[in-house]
Amino acid sequence: MVERRHIRGFLALIVAGFVALPGAAQAQMRIKDLVEVEGVRGNQLLGYGLVVGLNGTGDRLQNSPFTQQSLEGMLERLGVNITGLNVKTRNVAAVMVMAELPPFPRQGTRVDVSISTMGDAKSLAGGNLIATPLMGADGKIYAVAQGPVATSGYSVEGAAASVTKGVPTSGRVANGAIVEREVDFDLDSLARVRLALRNPDFLTANRIAAAVNQSLGGSVARATDPTTVDVMVPVAYQGDIAGLLTRIETIQVTPDQVARVVIDEQSGTIVMGENVRISTVAIAQGNLTVRVQETPQVSQPAPFTQQGQTVVVPRTQIAVDEGEGKRLNVLEGGVSLNELVNGLNRLGATPRDIIVILQAIKAAGALHAELEVM
Repeated sequence: MVERRHIRGFLALIVAGFVALPGAAQAQMRIKDLVEVEGVRGNQLLGYGLVVGLNGTGDRLQNSPFTQQSLEGMLERLGVNITGLNVKTRNVAAVMVMAELPPFPRQGTRVDVSISTMGDAKSLAGGNLIATPLMGADGKIYAVAQGPVATSGYSVEGAAASVTKGVPTSGRVANGAIVEREVDFDLDSLARVRLALRNPDFLTANRIAAAVNQSLGGSVARATDPTTVDVMVPVAYQGDIAGLLTRIETIQVTPDQVARVVIDEQSGTIVMGENVRISTVAIAQGNLTVRVQETPQVSQPAPFTQQGQTVVVPRTQIAVDEGEGKRLNVLEGGVSLNELVNGLNRLGATPRDIIVILQAIKAAGALHAELEVM
């Protein structure tokens, strides 16, 4: 019953958002929130390094030979040779270092880095990342990371019990990487700008192109496909692409959306868009439930009885629920999201039942929307 009330309240909340705001589907948004500018993007960086200063929570060198090799190589570059020695330290951990190089980085810019252990280290708390070069997909070094590691979890253990909260084997170094190489990209030399929609749609792309043309006063923009809007740089903005993008990003556009139902079977979450419609369909939902309950009772002889003994007498109660109250319901053709949710709620359906019902409606060809199962 708790699960049923929960899904009813959840679906009612979704419907209430559309009912209380009838113009929500037609709300305008900035082009800045709908598109990305081609060429204005980040780049992924990756590196391999060592975290030192751990309080006995690092890698076991006998189980992580790559950690021992890295430690030997680092100390050898510093003039210390430990090759062939039996090192048993557990204050060092091998980690992968990840960062995102922002658009138009300049030398000296600092960025955050994320690190994750590779061996059997138990925690990175209190550790420090040693200078680690970060490379791009082209194999070139673009930044160097170093600094104290901050973790969001901890792990404590004793002789017979342990407690772990969060993930202590992952962490971050705030502003831990310094950009050493810049990515060359001359924005002002572009003769055209391409806008990439985050949610591809023909109607939205054409609306963006029309809004840009109206704002700039000419036929400079056109939608080439559902993902791309091509904008020719007007004469007034040649050499000032930043000014052109600033103006374009503030233009208001009404985006369109595809009718879609998203289902997460693991958590029982169902999200339906406002444009979801169904044809006339009859739905009956009910399950056969058999409940068997054992309530054994103790029978014992009367006091001072010479014969008899205490025994356990079994008592069994069986209840059968055939779901007779869940009758056939008819949902008329072209019903809205509100009517669809109300119809499912009238059936007394649980989240799992609603998922099965939606899949059955889709299989019957009555659900006019994309059904996406996560």
